[in-house]
Amino acid sequence: MTKQTFLQGTLILITAGMITRLLGFINRLVIARVMGEEGVGLYMMALPTLFLVITLTQLGLPVAISKRVSEAEAKNDKAKIKRILVISLLVTSITSIVFTIGMIAAAPFIATTLLTDERTLYPLVAISPIVPIVAISSVLKGYFQGRQNMKPQSYALVIEQLVRIIFVAFFVKLLLPYGIEFAAAGAMFSVILGELASMVYLTGVFKRQKIVRVRNRFFHHIKSGQHTLQELFSISLPSTGSRLIGNISHFLEPILVAQSLAIAGISSSLATKQYGELTGYVLPLLFLPTFITNSLSIALVPSISEADANQNKHLIHYRIHQSIRISFASGAIATVVLTLFAAPILNYMYGTDNASHFLVLMAPFFILLYIQSPLQAALQALDLARPAMWNSLVGAAIKLTVLFLLASNPNFGINGVAIAMSVGVILVTLLHLASLYKEIGFMIAGGDLLKMSMLVSLTWLCGRFLRGIFTGLDTNLFVFALMLIALLIIYVILLFILRFLTKEELRQIPILQKWLS
Repeated sequence: MTKQTFLQGTLILITAGMITRLLGFINRLVIARVMGEEGVGLYMMALPTLFLVITLTQLGLPVAISKRVSEAEAKNDKAKIKRILVISLLVTSITSIVFTIGMIAAAPFIATTLLTDERTLYPLVAISPIVPIVAISSVLKGYFQGRQNMKPQSYALVIEQLVRIIFVAFFVKLLLPYGIEFAAAGAMFSVILGELASMVYLTGVFKRQKIVRVRNRFFHHIKSGQHTLQELFSISLPSTGSRLIGNISHFLEPILVAQSLAIAGISSSLATKQYGELTGYVLPLLFLPTFITNSLSIALVPSISEADANQNKHLIHYRIHQSIRISFASGAIATVVLTLFAAPILNYMYGTDNASHFLVLMAPFFILLYIQSPLQAALQALDLARPAMWNSLVGAAIKLTVLFLLASNPNFGINGVAIAMSVGVILVTLLHLASLYKEIGFMIAGGDLLKMSMLVSLTWLCGRFLRGIFTGLDTNLFVFALMLIALLIIYVILLFILRFLTKEELRQIPILQKWLS
């Protein structure tokens, strides 16, 4: 099996993430163009329920598998690796069956009572078979991550998105004549097919390697796996707590939005449309750089776990600092572009700029989101998942409270939802930083904060200057793309001037190795 270094594994995941994000946007464009804002609203209102059920099914095992397999790999303990896989597959199989049945049974109540739109019943039921598929995939992904081989997961992500794009337009157009709710269900079914293709690929790679034979003495490993189960749960349950809090928050979010906007005097159909604009158009743009931060987080867990086992505190601090630096660099350009060019971006992508004010409002605050994921991964890798869980709980509680107070006020309405989301992002990120400082003394140096401020400020000023030079940005896509390329070149130059990228890191990129050696 090919094993990669921290940065090599990260680069592989980033490349796959870039491709899948691009494909994901194509998928969203198809859905938005064919189904419209109301259809996107139904689609997005059903997704938080799915994410909640998947979190309950996985029980935080992917992170735990990655950490424990990495430790067993360091000791060349193949028997333990097999026990980890057997126990994980057994647990996720049981939970996926239970929660799939529960999701289908509860779908009518969730749709009519909680989401206040009975049309969400169809996408909720349509997506339920995906739960056991994702459960098996998550175990295999955790296994490959633990062995620091990021290629299978990367290829699986691309396959998933390709299959989804191939089928989404077909099913949406096929079912749209029967109603917008059936079209949303068709979009959900394409997601299932994508996940199924991804799982089949991961299973094939696992079998071809023939390193661990899961079926051989399967029940023997179950009987002798009590200690392994305890080791997994010591990490997975607190990690589940953090994800569960986030997913419960996302589950409650559309419910609170619907109820709050109703109090503010906004109709159900208009509330669904506004929520669709915010979550279907704006949030995907704000979350675009997270394919880089998530890639860093995945590679960070086994890397920090290994350094922690060797009691290498210097390496732990360096890895966290490195992750923050790269994550911020990936997010700063997105923040500037989305703030300065919100209207043309939305117009070119979705044919409407109705949600541009959301982007301008939220983008400056969401810059902290891009360093949040590596911070949480660092806490989990250091067996500090419990503080991370409490941070998530505090952030979610305050976000939902602010959401209800503002969204139910007619003066704020849907803008109150955008403000609440921004408050949650800021608070959780700062709490994660405080936890790392308390536990290991990690903090972002003043000089780094100054460089971060300079990077954003100088990029923003250059963007304003280019916007004044290039005219016709709202009507000429070629001119707009040319301007963005010019801004990106300036940004890369600033990254080198401010040393956000180092020569040592660039040497780990295969294409650049011979030029920098």
